[in-house]
Amino acid sequence: MNIIVALIVFSILVFFHELGHMLLAKKNKIGVTEFSIGMGPRLFSFNKGGTKYSLKLIPFGGSCMMVGEMEDSDVENAFNNRSVWARFSVVAAGPIFNIILALILAIFVIGLAGYDPAVITYVEEGSAAYEAGLRVGDRIVEYDGTNVIFGREIYLEEYINPINDSPIEVRYERDGEKYTAVVRPKRHEQYYIGMTYDNSGRYPEILSLTEGGALATAGAKVGDKILSLNGMEFDTAAEFTTYLDANPLKEEPVDLVLERGGETISVTVVAQKGVSYSTGFYYNMYRIESESPLKTLKYGLWELKYQISSVYKSLKMLIVGDLGMDDLAGPVGIVDMVGTVVEESQSEDASTATNVYYVFLNLANLTMMLSVSLGIMNLLPIPALDGGRLVFILIEAIRGKPLDRNKEGIVHIIGFALLMILMVAVLFNDIQRLFN
Repeated sequence: MNIIVALIVFSILVFFHELGHMLLAKKNKIGVTEFSIGMGPRLFSFNKGGTKYSLKLIPFGGSCMMVGEMEDSDVENAFNNRSVWARFSVVAAGPIFNIILALILAIFVIGLAGYDPAVITYVEEGSAAYEAGLRVGDRIVEYDGTNVIFGREIYLEEYINPINDSPIEVRYERDGEKYTAVVRPKRHEQYYIGMTYDNSGRYPEILSLTEGGALATAGAKVGDKILSLNGMEFDTAAEFTTYLDANPLKEEPVDLVLERGGETISVTVVAQKGVSYSTGFYYNMYRIESESPLKTLKYGLWELKYQISSVYKSLKMLIVGDLGMDDLAGPVGIVDMVGTVVEESQSEDASTATNVYYVFLNLANLTMMLSVSLGIMNLLPIPALDGGRLVFILIEAIRGKPLDRNKEGIVHIIGFALLMILMVAVLFNDIQRLFN
């Protein structure tokens, strides 16, 4: 079932991408010989308006094959016989349509589920944030120089730039007035089990794990919910935080009960001594507010901006080495993600209709994120991708004449080969993770 759902998601992404190419090609009177979803042998096809529409066996990828796309042709409706900017619009349309799809889904998700305002949910008394004047209910509008709307934006900034001894400037709203606070994180020497967690839900949910830390070594995973600690259960995640503040961990066994995909897992870890810096405040990361149709559109655009920013910042971390191969996911990894979304969106206590609603909503959210990633990745100036083709078209516009088609083709073939090597490596990592 998870594979079928994943295939539907893949098909939607590919369909919109190739639809963009096709619509702009037809608008510019370029002949489209075949529009296909999938690769390999055809399962089904029909002809209309001079174009063959096909569904193929291998459910990954797709194509929009145009007349004279990769070679010079004397045919009037050939791709390479159209103007530079006509060809540019056709090539760019695929990624742009993925971004348009992401915007549609963002508006849809926010319209149904609301958004996660960057509101402070907990401030530890005596902490750096408390001394700077921050209080529960304050809405953060700028965090360390970055404008924020969503709580997730603060988490992204903290993930990219971990808190250290540098002061953090926070601009916030309270009772309609704007204020600025300078938070000077405090240094702590204490025992840790190696995690960060969301403090705003029913249960603390693990947001990140320290590589080689106690919890990561014990087999905990990001997304696990903590049900109890040393036999203590909590009514809210905030109570969990209060308990830890009053009962600091020591170098002794800690018993935790975790929930993952509806199953409970018991782990015992020994806290490790370490040094960290903390601001002492937590913020909302759950979609809790719905808005009017006009504001839904506004926050949908903000959601798209956040998703695009996340992709670019992740790419930067990948380039500088802050992220590695283990952080990439291919088709197998995405199928696993889809399965996790489907499983975690359902509850035994909820009705079938409610479960279907949350599965659909969370899949729409995942599809939005994947669509943004596909659009942005395809715009990168890499040979064989749309972005690489756009570079060649821009060079042609600057030179006033095209580059040698054969040489361009060789560059794209080399780029494609390198991408295939990367895909195989990512696929290998995906399979390894499934069995770990």
